Amino acid sequence: MPLEDRQALRRDKLITAGVQLLGGKGGPAVTVRAVCRHAGLTERYFYESFADRDEFVRAVYDDVCARAMATLMSAATPREAVEQFVELMVDDPVRGRVLLLAPEVEPVLTRSGAEWMPNFIALLQRKLTRISDPVRQNLVATSLIGGLTALFTAYLDGRLAATRSQFIDYCIDMLTSRVAAP
Repeated sequence: MPLEDRQALRRDKLITAGVQLLGGKGGPAVTVRAVCRHAGLTERYFYESFADRDEFVRAVYDDVCARAMATLMSAATPREAVEQFVELMVDDPVRGRVLLLAPEVEPVLTRSGAEWMPNFIALLQRKLTRISDPVRQNLVATSLIGGLTALFTAYLDGRLAATRSQFIDYCIDMLTSRVAAP
């Protein structure tokens, strides 16, 4: 196997370990040693891919955000988008905690979260084809992303006593009713 492929494989193992540690139920437990132990690699391989812990944490967050964005982009309907996002973020709560909760407790992610948010807003705004006014599109997309972020965060945290079906139906209703409103 070529060196580049081996390096990419090791980087993927480290990112996978980082997702597990950053999104752990007890909160982020990301140290270089913990990541290497979890990935079954030495620190030498960590530093082969990342300059330091902060760069690594941002790479883990970016990986989860990119997967979330790809999931949403592939959806053809609001229902499909919500169901796929629930599968990605709730069925695998570790990823959900990385995306939604880690930026609150991991200072290095404050900026990363702020950088990714406009991407999610722009994606939703492009889907709002029934709304012709671009300013209104942006207002609706921004408010929906904010509301959905709060809902998913509360659901992941266990603060919403809704069944999965109720949660999905509510999110879909929120999306479709807001888009249809004058």
